[in-house]
Amino acid sequence: MTSTPYTVADVMTAKVVAVTPETGFKDIAAAMKRWKVTALPVVEGEGRVVGVVSEADLLPKEEFHEHRPGLIEQMRRLGDTAKAGSTRAEDLMTSPAVTIRPDATLPQAARLMADRRIKRLPVVDAEGTLRGIVSRADLLKVFLRTDEDLTAEIRRSVVERLFPLSHQSVKVIVSHGIATLTGQVRDEHLIPLAERLTRSVEGVVDVRCHLRAAASA
Repeated sequence: MTSTPYTVADVMTAKVVAVTPETGFKDIAAAMKRWKVTALPVVEGEGRVVGVVSEADLLPKEEFHEHRPGLIEQMRRLGDTAKAGSTRAEDLMTSPAVTIRPDATLPQAARLMADRRIKRLPVVDAEGTLRGIVSRADLLKVFLRTDEDLTAEIRRSVVERLFPLSHQSVKVIVSHGIATLTGQVRDEHLIPLAERLTRSVEGVVDVRCHLRAAASA
């Protein structure tokens, strides 16, 4: 009943710096510094994402710069020791890349980042072609919506739709993202739903629902 949820496409960065599998170590490090990012998609052909190379993938070269790992350490950290001797993105990257589609919802993106413990996701279309990148900071953009904007959406997509006959008696106030609903409504059974739908509005931080049933005539 609420308006269409925000999707990854709404908040992602469309202009993305990427590297190819043949990009060298120093060029990768330079790109990260120049563009102030901690990870870069690795693409081939016409933009198909084949992996992601991050600062963590580059660090083993520095870690093992002054000493060669012993046999036990090599066995325990095969991936890191291999990357320490690598010079190109195709050998440094994490593959396959963890990606997400543009039409995914923000909660889906947040859960994927949390589950995989990553800070950003390449956004790809059905063919796996890079369309953008979404970061943790991007997911927080919805909380920059103004209180006035949130108030208007809650009234339009929740209050007026749930309570068409008594919506004028409902007051909606949003302050610093916290929505407060007060007033009397005809159908008290819809009050929990009103609270739940208000909480689902993108950008709402919390909900204080003080709606109550209107007195019978």
